[in-house]
Amino acid sequence: MHWPGVIEHYREYLPVTEKTPVVTLLEGNTPLIFARNLSQEFEGKIQVYLKYEGLNPTGSFKDRGMTVAISCALERGAKAIMCASTGNTSASAAAYAAKSRLNCIVLIPEGAIALGKLSQALLHGAKVIAIKGNFDEALNLVKEITSKYPIALVNSLNPDRIEGQKTAAFEICDVLGTSPDYQALPVGNAGNITAYWKGYREYKEKGKTENLPRILGFQAWGAAPLVEGHPIKYPETLATAIRIGNPARGEEALKASEESGGLIEKISDEEIIKAYKILARKEGIFVEPASAISLAGIIKLYKRGYFLKSSTSVVKVVCILTGHGLKDPERAIKESSRPKIIPPTEEAVLEVAGYL
Repeated sequence: MHWPGVIEHYREYLPVTEKTPVVTLLEGNTPLIFARNLSQEFEGKIQVYLKYEGLNPTGSFKDRGMTVAISCALERGAKAIMCASTGNTSASAAAYAAKSRLNCIVLIPEGAIALGKLSQALLHGAKVIAIKGNFDEALNLVKEITSKYPIALVNSLNPDRIEGQKTAAFEICDVLGTSPDYQALPVGNAGNITAYWKGYREYKEKGKTENLPRILGFQAWGAAPLVEGHPIKYPETLATAIRIGNPARGEEALKASEESGGLIEKISDEEIIKAYKILARKEGIFVEPASAISLAGIIKLYKRGYFLKSSTSVVKVVCILTGHGLKDPERAIKESSRPKIIPPTEEAVLEVAGYL
């Protein structure tokens, strides 16, 4: 079957009409991978599934929301779009703007964006502007400018973004035949956790599923405003995608975790990197560091005995992997051993390879 993109596939659930000019890069339909090796690590008590959103066209989950946001913006007559970004939003916005021939303006925090993401936005032709400040200051500027000028805001404050991103929850249910018992995901600006919870609730209301998952959100230790209960003025974490100190949809994220019976916790950078390597070396999946926090959180909760409270003997947990590892190749290099340089002989190769 030809995949038409999330708007055409889930049209009945989205705020589009027959007149909406659909802009798509055939986003969505990302794999839900059963993590056999990881599941064995949990002694048969947890079945881990990995929703690999890094296989969207621009390498992150942002494309799901951007196809709807750009399509609806075009329908309303937009000539330009604008966003603040820690990376993935800028890449996605720039790509979909290029596809639709819209001007794209991106504000980024100076020195706080992975080069893999910045390169995408630049090559797609976006006007990228770095400000001397953090993401929250950039977003405030975007909100102010788009309120005064005919420029469409495409951050997750835009409700059309949430509508598109909720389709990932639909896909998970379509594959499993039901909702998972738990869903774990990174929390930065909190649009994604809001979207998933909306998607699961809508599918249940439509009779597509009978149950709802517990939503488990994870923030980095140095950028955990929802855990700490107040904005973080200077958020710090190597997981740049979630280096946000004042989430735009923070209240909705807390509501999602509470309504679902889940939680939001903070995870150290050390735990994130450990999970980052585990995904690569045990499941062959390369993600950006922020994505690995979903697995890091599951590991932490498992060690604490959290999942033993479940009423079922084996629980299904879906970890959302929000972005591809090539978004931040510098981190992969930093966390890996450099290749050894040897003479071009069979003996030297075998010795280094451990066969002699």
